[in-house]
Amino acid sequence: MKTCAYVRVSTAQQDVNVQKLTILEFAQREGFSIDRFIDTVISSRKRAQKEQLTEFIAELEAGDQIIVSELSRLGRSLGQIIQIADLLVKKEVKLVCIKENIRLDGKKDMQTKVMIALCGLFAEVERDLISERTIEGLTKAREQGRLPGRPKGSLGKSKLDGKEREIAELLNKGVSKSSIARITGVSRTALFNFVQTRQLEAMPKE
Repeated sequence: MKTCAYVRVSTAQQDVNVQKLTILEFAQREGFSIDRFIDTVISSRKRAQKEQLTEFIAELEAGDQIIVSELSRLGRSLGQIIQIADLLVKKEVKLVCIKENIRLDGKKDMQTKVMIALCGLFAEVERDLISERTIEGLTKAREQGRLPGRPKGSLGKSKLDGKEREIAELLNKGVSKSSIARITGVSRTALFNFVQTRQLEAMPKE
């Protein structure tokens, strides 16, 4: 029997490390080791993500055990979570979800199916609530004029920063913006935006 840990990787590396630490601490408390960590990259294509997890499960054998930090890591919807959990049961693979304290021993019984459905539903509701609170927070911030991000009126970073004087001189000499874009190695749009936001056409000649 081997024990594998499944980690669904997000764009935030810190979240990945938290998942792995949670799983390792759990394994230490329970007195077993993790034979393999499986990282799946979150994709905007749900099918691609499901295929990655399905391929991983196909490598497991009856009696093997898969550990996840929480049930929601198995899928992005209730239906997907149930399908994956059902696939594990069919292969007689054990499933442990640390946060929900779920331990499925791979038996094909009604109690297991009901537990999977309920916990999957709770996970989906929790995600909906988080999403709702996020939207409410952004709406309130917008109303109060304090949306997160770059302060209004501030300049974003540009590849052309530090070349203001050089670009202004080229403009003063009558060089077209398209030519300056080629010279500096940026797109016309980037150059046009840089000139406008830095007000380079208004810079005085030395």
